[in-house]
Amino acid sequence: MSLEIKVPTVGESITEVTLSQWLKQDGDYVEMDENIAELESDKATFELPAEKAGILRIIAQEGDTLEIGAVVCTIEEGEAPAGGSAPAAAPAAEASSTAAPAAAAKDEDPDSYAAGTASPAAAKILREKGIDPSTIKGTGKDGRITKEDAEKAQPVAKTAAPAAKPAAPAATPAAAPVAGSRNERREKLSSLRKTIAKRLVAVKNETAMLTTFNEVNMQPIMDLRAKYKDTFKEKFGIGLGFMSFFTKAVTTALAEWPAVNARIEENEIVYSDFADISIAVSAPKGLVVPIIRNADAMSLEQIEKAIATLAGKARDNKLTIDEMTGGTFTITNGGVFGSMMSTPIINAPQSAILGMHNIIQRPIAENGQVVIRPMMYIALSYDHRIIDGRESVSFLVRVKQLLEDPARLLLGV
Repeated sequence: MSLEIKVPTVGESITEVTLSQWLKQDGDYVEMDENIAELESDKATFELPAEKAGILRIIAQEGDTLEIGAVVCTIEEGEAPAGGSAPAAAPAAEASSTAAPAAAAKDEDPDSYAAGTASPAAAKILREKGIDPSTIKGTGKDGRITKEDAEKAQPVAKTAAPAAKPAAPAATPAAAPVAGSRNERREKLSSLRKTIAKRLVAVKNETAMLTTFNEVNMQPIMDLRAKYKDTFKEKFGIGLGFMSFFTKAVTTALAEWPAVNARIEENEIVYSDFADISIAVSAPKGLVVPIIRNADAMSLEQIEKAIATLAGKARDNKLTIDEMTGGTFTITNGGVFGSMMSTPIINAPQSAILGMHNIIQRPIAENGQVVIRPMMYIALSYDHRIIDGRESVSFLVRVKQLLEDPARLLLGV
């Protein structure tokens, strides 16, 4: 008796997922709760576990878009192979189903089974490559073409039948060489990338987005880090980075300018008396924005640990839907990629986002003297429907003030 494995419900707003990768092959023996595939929604990637032990029968293919509740595969009754390795031969059901036609083929032509019979998986691969199975020498039992044979097979360039040699062939001009490769390849948009594109376009079209800029002298924070980073890491087991200082400065400024922490829902403005800070992280499959909950109540050490945990999950595609849902304000750091200045796009339904950039040694005027300081441009993009210019500029000035005098973060002044 076989059990159908279906796409599970992963969130109220998610109606479909993409089968991004099979972790097991068709015909493999799988244990109960063993991960057999990766599914990708418009918010996160998650793994699909086997609901019983048995033989895996794949139905959906990689790249397929599946609705919630759709059948992905089935698991048939079967025994684990000796030694825990994958079964070398096809299951008995498949063997019995192919025995009769194979025997008939051998009666007609003893070599036909070896020359032209492929497993279902191998036949599919050969069809996609446009290769005639009769041209492949199988390495399976009785010469059967296996999936591995099909994957290794390469299409042979077709050549025209030799024609009679002309008496005096006309010389043809040589084709002009083309410098460099001009190959193109196409990839289907992932669910995550499609959602990112859709949301960014919606924000540009549906909000009155504006950006204001300022610059921060990073010398005080750099001096503080240089002085205490070893002690900090020894005590808390985590490095002291710039992001924790920016998060603390932002949460302090949000408490003073609550409109920057608010959002519009229909005909109402929703003000939050807490600060859930979204941190933009570049993941293998696209930009994700996990959230530090109640960041306003956290210490520098707690913020650093939360960022490290979320960034690690993002790199491993282990973030859950809950870890990326919500957020009242976003911080994005393009400086890690070398960006000097940008206008970040709001992370809807939030009303503002702070952009950090790279640190450059620049000459500035300080107490009437020209000095060289490590400077960073910061940018605040905001929705002008809810945040006025006075509030946005004052918010950014307050962030600058707190960063250039980090003792204020500890004293709360």
